[in-house]
Amino acid sequence: MTTLIKPSIPVTFTENAVEEIRALLLKGNYDALHGLRLGVKGGGCAGFSYIIDFDVAKENDHHYNHQGISIFIDKSQEIYLHGCTLDFKKGLDNRGFIFDNPNAAETCGCGTSFSA
Repeated sequence: MTTLIKPSIPVTFTENAVEEIRALLLKGNYDALHGLRLGVKGGGCAGFSYIIDFDVAKENDHHYNHQGISIFIDKSQEIYLHGCTLDFKKGLDNRGFIFDNPNAAETCGCGTSFSA
């Protein structure tokens, strides 16, 4: 399977997010075929929830490279992520990946789901 590598990624990453993704890739001992999968799925308290995981490229993916990290986004889900910023919070009261999505009409209180 040939995966098209697109030049401009629709998601912006903060330095904290890039640092954490690299650390998790190293800690997970993934091979060179693995990258970060971003997407959305139906569910959550606001309609859609975010997908963030390590995976290999699939047939319907757009493939991006950001600072040496492979990013995979299903073509059908990309519209929901266009313009998003992915951050990683390191605080004691809030630790984890945070999506800032300008396409979200509403978000839930915990920030893990949205409606478009």
